[in-house]
Amino acid sequence: MKKQVLAAGCAVLLAGALALPALAQNLAVVNGKPVPQSRLDELEAQLQAQATRSGQQMPPGIKDQLKKQVIDSEIFMQEAKRLGLDDTPGARSKMELMRQNVVIGELFEDYEKKHPVTDEEAKAEYDNIVAAQTKASAGAKEYAVHHILVEKEVDAKSIIAQIKKGAKFEDLAKKYSKDPGSGAKGGDLGWANPAGYVPEFAEAVKKLGKGEMTQEPVKSQFGYHIIRMDDVRDAKPPEMPKFDDVKAQLKQQLQRKKLTQYAEDLRAKAKVE
Repeated sequence: MKKQVLAAGCAVLLAGALALPALAQNLAVVNGKPVPQSRLDELEAQLQAQATRSGQQMPPGIKDQLKKQVIDSEIFMQEAKRLGLDDTPGARSKMELMRQNVVIGELFEDYEKKHPVTDEEAKAEYDNIVAAQTKASAGAKEYAVHHILVEKEVDAKSIIAQIKKGAKFEDLAKKYSKDPGSGAKGGDLGWANPAGYVPEFAEAVKKLGKGEMTQEPVKSQFGYHIIRMDDVRDAKPPEMPKFDDVKAQLKQQLQRKKLTQYAEDLRAKAKVE
């Protein structure tokens, strides 16, 4: 009798010991149905991959939110099944679309894993960008400019006449200019590449010699300008960030290009009738 009791006790303990790993693999049990931990793990992995691709970090406390989401999904799914809504034509059609999206996502993830962007590719892209920026700035000029902006042409002509009679440009700019940024500074726009100005303004600046002022108002979408070109110099090449500082961003951009090209190649090879 004692042996039977002992055997029965051992059986209970053994069953409990075997059940522990299984329970540990479940996130929860909803209405008697286990919710596997793998659902949460997969959802978390997907969000982590998205965050990595976008250069962001997972927000703190996200795991608790995801756990609630997985459990809620099980609760709602059980109710949908109870009502027979999981096997309607509409549900089957939508699930097929979702299945396609999931499998297509796997396709592009597989391609990305097999064709990662190397440091050498990223460095080559960086060098190309630097070369293009340097070329774009070669021969370019920067101008030091003052201007006065008014709404009416007649007012602009009056200001030009006052300056010709000896009035100080800076004083009139502070008094009349409608440009809030430069008006308070006597019309000073500082050094700038004309490409940053509206076309009419840029063309007028380029035609002026050092120290010259426009003799007629220059009309733009903002109003009428009186422009004085103070000085000109060769433009400096833009200061580029170090490669290591932008390597991760370049890799993300190149990876997107690879995926786009892969998609284009698949479309080109497909026979669509």
